[in-house]
Amino acid sequence: MDTPTASNPAPNRATPPTDEELLDLAREAAAHAYVPYSSFPVGAALLLASGRVVQGCNVENASYGLTICAERTGATRMVAEADDDADRRIVAAAVIGLEASPCFPCGACRQVLHEFGCERVVVEEVGAPRSYPFEQILPHGFGPADLTN
Repeated sequence: MDTPTASNPAPNRATPPTDEELLDLAREAAAHAYVPYSSFPVGAALLLASGRVVQGCNVENASYGLTICAERTGATRMVAEADDDADRRIVAAAVIGLEASPCFPCGACRQVLHEFGCERVVVEEVGAPRSYPFEQILPHGFGPADLTN
């Protein structure tokens, strides 16, 4: 099967990746995490409206506040690599914590995912994918629409 990877994020395929494939890509990304302080590697795979998949991993810093989570790493890559608006809208965000299951996005990441219209979050529970509507993990989220008059 032609599965998206970091180097080939949008292979020609008729259907988007399954939730299991997204979790596999998140697991692949987690293997690249830089976590010398917490030893808590996390990976994310963001399925975009364009069909592309962008991966991200957490990157820690000795100044802990400068640490960036996997989901935000993926989102910043998404923006930096975007060709059009469909490359800036998240359909699904799969998140894997190699030391925790399930591993949900933190509050800051939920806010960033909301900014880009994330429709659902996929986590691994008891060894299987579980998809949550985004409104369920961030009810009453504040977003771009709240800034219009």
